[in-house]
Amino acid sequence: MITFLFRAAIYILSAGIGLIVADLVLDGFQIDWSKWWGFVLCILIFALLQSILSPWISKLADRYAPVLLGGIGIFSTLVALIIVVLLPVGGLRITDAAGWILGSVIVWLVTALGTVLLPLLFVKRKVKDARARR
Repeated sequence: MITFLFRAAIYILSAGIGLIVADLVLDGFQIDWSKWWGFVLCILIFALLQSILSPWISKLADRYAPVLLGGIGIFSTLVALIIVVLLPVGGLRITDAAGWILGSVIVWLVTALGTVLLPLLFVKRKVKDARARR
């Protein structure tokens, strides 16, 4: 259970970082910082949708279009972004094609890197603390 919660927290943190990076890099990808609670809700909904959509879309692609399996992560990120932007929580807005396309790629890439690198930082810290206690 602890491992599940740790992984979920890492994924939510990396999704939030991915959305913030896309906001900083792209003009058409906008986080409404005045509604911070909406953005936090967007992160949670996005992470939940991503974890549900990715295996489902992967299964569909495996069955009907195996050639598309390599792009499943980016495609499920795009679908999750579409759903989050359409929800009336008001924390995220994407206004142009570059925001949609490049935003999906940036969020997917940062989230993928974050889910690999963030646990390594925590494990490294734990090992360092354990060695210091000896």
